[in-house]
Amino acid sequence: MLVKAKAETEDGLFTLLDEGGDLRAGARAPVVSDADALHYYRIMLQVRLLDDRFIKMQRQGRLGFYMTSTGEEATHLAVGALRPSDWVFPSYREPGAFFHRGYSIRDYTNQLYGNSADPIKGRQMPVHHSWRPGNLVSISSPVGTQIPQAAGVAWAARIAKKDDVAVAYFGEGTASTGDFHVGLNFAGVFKAPCIFICRNNGWAISTKSTSQTAARTIAQRAAAYGFPGARIDGNDLYAVLATMEDAVARARAGEGPTLVECVTYRRQGHSSSDDPSVYRDPEEPRRWERQDPIERWKKHLVLRKLWSEELEARYRQEIVDELAAAITEAEKLGPPPVESLFDDVFGELPPHLQEQKRQLMAMPRAPSGHGH
Repeated sequence: MLVKAKAETEDGLFTLLDEGGDLRAGARAPVVSDADALHYYRIMLQVRLLDDRFIKMQRQGRLGFYMTSTGEEATHLAVGALRPSDWVFPSYREPGAFFHRGYSIRDYTNQLYGNSADPIKGRQMPVHHSWRPGNLVSISSPVGTQIPQAAGVAWAARIAKKDDVAVAYFGEGTASTGDFHVGLNFAGVFKAPCIFICRNNGWAISTKSTSQTAARTIAQRAAAYGFPGARIDGNDLYAVLATMEDAVARARAGEGPTLVECVTYRRQGHSSSDDPSVYRDPEEPRRWERQDPIERWKKHLVLRKLWSEELEARYRQEIVDELAAAITEAEKLGPPPVESLFDDVFGELPPHLQEQKRQLMAMPRAPSGHGH
């Protein structure tokens, strides 16, 4: 096992917190200040509240598409072990990683609408965020592309003699792609300071984990690439942080990459276009409710005398108010200006694109509606 403080569940997962929020016998938790403990709770709560609101708005026809993270929020905060200069290559189910690094509810909402205030100018589908100030690289719909990209950025840091690290998030289904092999093999050979975080949430859309691989775990594959793997309870924030702290220390010391398999569960559909009732037992998500990462961390905060009903009410009100203001603004804004199509590729537009831009701007256009 990679981490120092050992405690395991019956199925061999590394864990530190029990379902009551208390440390397990023999467990030694990482140091998390009171301020950070509350911050992590608020971020997870924010993700849950936004998911609830936006999936309802999609069902109302006010958004075209959405993806929730219900039940997986603790994995987002693996980035709590990083520095601001480190790079994060997310998948499409880690909004908490963005919020932890300073991404606002306003920017998050405008991206869903692809409107004129969208930080990425409507160039991605909803839930595919990118935020340069936080070193959060654009989410990609084709799964796995971020894995070799993260390995490359990590290798570039090593060439530049920096001790920055890169993190790639992906699901267990992505571990079946060629990009997974290419990225992990490269990182292993060159000891790239990269941490690969697999969110094993049980389902790759409608394909169960056992149909994705004959290996007993995803983590054990790391051995074939020449570096450590850890299989952990992905609903235990302490386990996530402790494992990441060790992996980051290894990477900064030049000891190479780590593969972290966070065993968690997707309690809702893969996306707003998916109906999980047609492929999984409806009792399955109910069984996972007992391991809810937010409730587990709240119980821990209660034991530390940090949580109260008043605090909960304040957090919820602040989040709901900020979200309501963001939605009101987003629904009033139109799409990005059409000429923004020509931005951000060339420092100076070449002649053929200047001509295309002139032609586009001369074309008659219908009045624009809202940027849905």
